[in-house]
Amino acid sequence: MFTLSLNKIQSIPINLPVASPPSANPPAEDENVTLQVSDGGTLYWNKELIGMNEVAPRLQNYVSQTQTPRVLIASDDRAKYGATILVLDEVRKVGIKQVSIETVWRATGK
Repeated sequence: MFTLSLNKIQSIPINLPVASPPSANPPAEDENVTLQVSDGGTLYWNKELIGMNEVAPRLQNYVSQTQTPRVLIASDDRAKYGATILVLDEVRKVGIKQVSIETVWRATGK
């Protein structure tokens, strides 16, 4: 024996959101700054050699131009602990909350 059930399906109209195309100027993903400390207090700002006296002004400029400033502090195998802490102190002084410390060895200036 064969039976067939014909039920009427009822539905509710739903207004779904419409997708918009991506903006022409997507936000830059790499807005963070990498500060690398090497031997003798040598510092690199995103692979650019700088002096310790340049760190504070650059950080203040970076904070004023970026909505969510992020800093990565890295060091090579010849870096002194004290110099790394001085850089961390300068980052904290300007009020940057998102600070990461790299724990993987990296070559000088890379």
